[in-house]
Amino acid sequence: MKNYFLLIFLIWSVNLFSQEKLYTNMYFDLHFSEGGLGIGLTYNKEITPTTSLFADLMFSESKDAQEFEYVDYWGNVFVVGKKNRVFILPLNVGMRYRLFKEDIVDNFRPFIQFAIGPAMAITTPYKYEFFSSFKYAQARYTLGGSIGVGAHFGYDRKNPMGFTVKYQFVHFFKDGIENLEGFKRKDLGGIFLTINFGFTP
Repeated sequence: MKNYFLLIFLIWSVNLFSQEKLYTNMYFDLHFSEGGLGIGLTYNKEITPTTSLFADLMFSESKDAQEFEYVDYWGNVFVVGKKNRVFILPLNVGMRYRLFKEDIVDNFRPFIQFAIGPAMAITTPYKYEFFSSFKYAQARYTLGGSIGVGAHFGYDRKNPMGFTVKYQFVHFFKDGIENLEGFKRKDLGGIFLTINFGFTP
């Protein structure tokens, strides 16, 4: 009987120490899109060697594709017909799945991800200077989400770097948001290229 319990203990010990270490990381994110630049933070918790849960918060400008910049004789830049600067602030909660774990080396870790969550659009009047216009800021709320692919690099999984290409949804189902006078946009999202700088808190 003693030998039986000893065998169970040895098997349990081998399994315990052979399991891959799971990490919890934070990421500082830089976002690049056709609509502007943005910054963000991501919290990522591995629950298995291939699956993790994450939450990310992004703050980014959202420009209308029809915006046209005009530069006057003195170098001042104007956007013809622009009414508001628009910023999006989505909070996404989702799942990330690592691909090809057994087939490629560990210093390149591709993944797919999807997420959903609330989103806020902030408008500031274009007629005021950038920072002073935030005194007149207005906010509206809706639902958002994202789908994307990406990869992390390096053997150091405590402080990884990586990139993500994702489509961020920020959709208003009723009235849209005015960037340009008289033109309301209901879809404020788009394709974002994100560079991730990770660290372990």
